[in-house]
Amino acid sequence: METIVELKNVTKVIKGRTIIDQISFQVNKGEVFGFLGPNGAGKTTTIRMIVGLMGITSGDITIGGCSIKSQFEDAVRHIGAIVENPEMYKFLTGYQNLVHYARMVKGITKEKIDETVELVGLTERINDKVKTYSLGMRQRLGLAQCLLHDPQVLILDEPTNGLDPAGIREIRDYVRLLAREKNMAVIVSSHLLSEMEMMCDRIGIIQDGKLIDVELVREFVHNAKTAFELEVVPSEKALDLLEENYPNVKAGRSRNGLTIEMKKEEVPDLVKLLVAEDISIFGVREVAKTLEDRFLEVTSEKEAAIRG
Repeated sequence: METIVELKNVTKVIKGRTIIDQISFQVNKGEVFGFLGPNGAGKTTTIRMIVGLMGITSGDITIGGCSIKSQFEDAVRHIGAIVENPEMYKFLTGYQNLVHYARMVKGITKEKIDETVELVGLTERINDKVKTYSLGMRQRLGLAQCLLHDPQVLILDEPTNGLDPAGIREIRDYVRLLAREKNMAVIVSSHLLSEMEMMCDRIGIIQDGKLIDVELVREFVHNAKTAFELEVVPSEKALDLLEENYPNVKAGRSRNGLTIEMKKEEVPDLVKLLVAEDISIFGVREVAKTLEDRFLEVTSEKEAAIRG
């Protein structure tokens, strides 16, 4: 795959404090790259540096081979971005907003505007005033504005904020469509991990300004420890036995009994132990871990390592 965005040892220092600490990663054409991290981890700061809204203390960012630091205009012409919320003139129609934006960029024709409006599904409402639009429609209009100049890179910072489930699904579908049909690189920052799991090809996790992992979504989730749910009675006695006989196994209470993380081949011996101690077992099932489970696991492990 062809790399279109590259961060090389990017650092941002503000008032003597290191906000971003030597982050490096690449984003390829045709992929959706998810940027994950707790609030305050540095996601928006990194995105602001990529689009040129914030200076870089050290390191460099290249877009299409052009440096943001030394070839700013050549680099940003490849980018379409919504950082936080799209801002529109609400007293104008959606179409008038797009025409106003098109005047700032050479070569955008009426046909291009119409094509983009159709792509984001706003054809029926494009001549209505923006003040009558729902939040989801304003997000789609913002997306149309980003796409008018045919960027190679689309950057969306929390694009589903405030949207209802239908609006979230629409944005997700458009993002996947753009990556697939337009061979566009899409960078998405979000705290909705279940959506990121369905939307992204790869994810990068940032914590305390450091990039701690970059992986394919399916591999990241697959690498999680296997979890099982045991429906047992009495659960208190079963938990005590687990802690006594399996001190290194992570165990806790669940709605139906207990959850444990252990190797699959260890489960039969555990069942034998519980039965021998007169604990009733009504079910054992493997629990598929989500991106959210894995994300919390990785970030908590990192915090524990730092404290240790």
